[in-house]
Amino acid sequence: MNFEVTILGVGAAAPTLRHNPTSQLVNIHDKFFLVDCGEGTQIQLRKYKLKFQRINQIFISHLHGDHFFGLLGLISSMHLYGRTNHLDIYGPAPLKEIVEVSLKHSQTFLNFEINFITTNSSSRQQIYQDNTLEIHSIPLKHRIDCTGFIFIEKEKQPKVSKSTIYKHKLSVEEIIQLKSKKDVERANGNIFKWQELTEPIAPIRKYAFCSDTAYLETLAEDLKGVDLLYHEATFMHDMLDRAKATFHSTAHQAAELGKKAMVDKLALGHFSARYKSLDSLLAEAQEVFPNTVLALEGMCLKIPQKVV
Repeated sequence: MNFEVTILGVGAAAPTLRHNPTSQLVNIHDKFFLVDCGEGTQIQLRKYKLKFQRINQIFISHLHGDHFFGLLGLISSMHLYGRTNHLDIYGPAPLKEIVEVSLKHSQTFLNFEINFITTNSSSRQQIYQDNTLEIHSIPLKHRIDCTGFIFIEKEKQPKVSKSTIYKHKLSVEEIIQLKSKKDVERANGNIFKWQELTEPIAPIRKYAFCSDTAYLETLAEDLKGVDLLYHEATFMHDMLDRAKATFHSTAHQAAELGKKAMVDKLALGHFSARYKSLDSLLAEAQEVFPNTVLALEGMCLKIPQKVV
């Protein structure tokens, strides 16, 4: 089952010839979620042959332009290409007014409904769930209200193999009971332990998106044990004062947080345009947390199913 993140943009502030502003597409079990929508996002979706009409949920971290200026263009293209399915947009409360006023004064009358869901920038909140997935927002520390997002795969039901079913002549009711993690006790006194008759359950997978934020050590608890953490690394540590003044993080700080949270892998993003090469940011982070990579446009970061 897919669990992967395609990077569409990792630049900070204005677009450059090297990087697009922040955006990424998360694919979990072939359900597609757009996280942030900087300028040019729909062009990136086309470039990497990603079908934007399959996106039904969009998550906007905050209302700085490099994280949502592409949203209106994407919505308009969805309309022009005949979308009728509703669209859920999660983000700060004023986003609803921004979108609705823009559509009103451009006399754009959509063929589909937009549902706006307000995120909470002061406490953790579950904002989405279906039968296989939960998504939580988490407060970040930025100059304006800002949230990160954690995607959490739900634990699957244990499986009962065909050979086990035939061997013990299990009924449908008994199979359901075992898959519900309940022991089966028969009238003759035989007891079947669910742990012994079911196959091991694959561990759940988690992905966390954190941009933009000053270094926030308390995030380590929310991020504990995630498989992949995307964290902003706008500056190198020699610009710590600048990072503090703008409520951003350094590559060193991102790595420190990854280490404290005991994540499996760290991906750096939201790079300042001042860096013509990103090698120095990567090296700085890897000194603290070796399993660090640069998130770059077009990269698909996969979280494989863990071996039990």
